[in-house]
Amino acid sequence: MDRTKEVEEATKELEEALAGVGIVLPSLGPDIVSYTHFSLPPLVELGRCSTEVARRLAAVLRERR
Repeated sequence: MDRTKEVEEATKELEEALAGVGIVLPSLGPDIVSYTHFSLPPLVELGRCSTEVARRLAAVLRERR
């Protein structure tokens, strides 16, 4: 699979899954350094979020444990 398409699809999948449980990470997107660097795997940048979102994400993860 094309590196660009791979990171964009993974980002979209994560964004949709998080939205499904009411969580939005505003800085979610492709990591620019790995996105353009061909010896690194493409990475998804989760970015920053508020403490409220961090706690909601932690709660969802704990529920799934």
